[in-house]
Amino acid sequence: MRTELVSEPGDPARPNEDFASVGLPAAGQGGSLVVLDGVTPPADDYACLHSVAWFASRLGGALTELSVSRRDLPLSAVLAEAIRRTAEAHTDSCDLSHPRTPQATVVLARWSADTVEYLVLSDSALLVESADGAVTAVLDERLSLLPRTSLATDAVADATVRNKEGGFFTAAADPSVASRAVTGTLPRAGVRALAALTDGATRWVEKFGEGDWGACFTVVRKEGGQSLIDRVRALERADTERVHLRRSKTHDDATVVFVEL
Repeated sequence: MRTELVSEPGDPARPNEDFASVGLPAAGQGGSLVVLDGVTPPADDYACLHSVAWFASRLGGALTELSVSRRDLPLSAVLAEAIRRTAEAHTDSCDLSHPRTPQATVVLARWSADTVEYLVLSDSALLVESADGAVTAVLDERLSLLPRTSLATDAVADATVRNKEGGFFTAAADPSVASRAVTGTLPRAGVRALAALTDGATRWVEKFGEGDWGACFTVVRKEGGQSLIDRVRALERADTERVHLRRSKTHDDATVVFVEL
């Protein structure tokens, strides 16, 4: 088995709000990967004593532990329990009902000798390479399908559509959001490799149109996750007229996890 994990902050002066892990338990042929993208709130609309990076590390740590220790639970239940644990860690000090309570996108995958399970919530991506080399993107497309008039900026969605019916969902303080995730199970024999990417890395496809998901996966497989992030950074720097970036931040936290089964 080959694994690779690369994560780079959008701004070296700020904490990286992404989280990534690969769990390989000692027993059996199973494992899991976790990738979170913490949602950066507007500076004037934040109601928590804890940072987004704190939230992502707490939630990610719980997901890593539960995904390998509670193999009896489906991934949606793993996410629900991880959200519950994280909420309990600051419910006495913070307003968890506030629409800007800390939150994150989620990619979670778990494999055994027989199956590969997956879960995607919000706009990070999971790429699945089949045994014949075909690449399928597992996406939660609710955010991308919203009309731009529903969003405050390209990067920050308005509170009227965040975690609301008809809008989109992220992992915040309500465990029931886990039921909104895109989930599925595949035969292990039909999966050759997985790649999970936050939207700072998926920009290569989604903002700059440098290639499709298959081409993106090829870069990661052949050149590594750092090469994909370096390509994105070069494109960001070159977009001086903001033809592609528009109102988005110039550089975003970018994370790539690759697992070859």
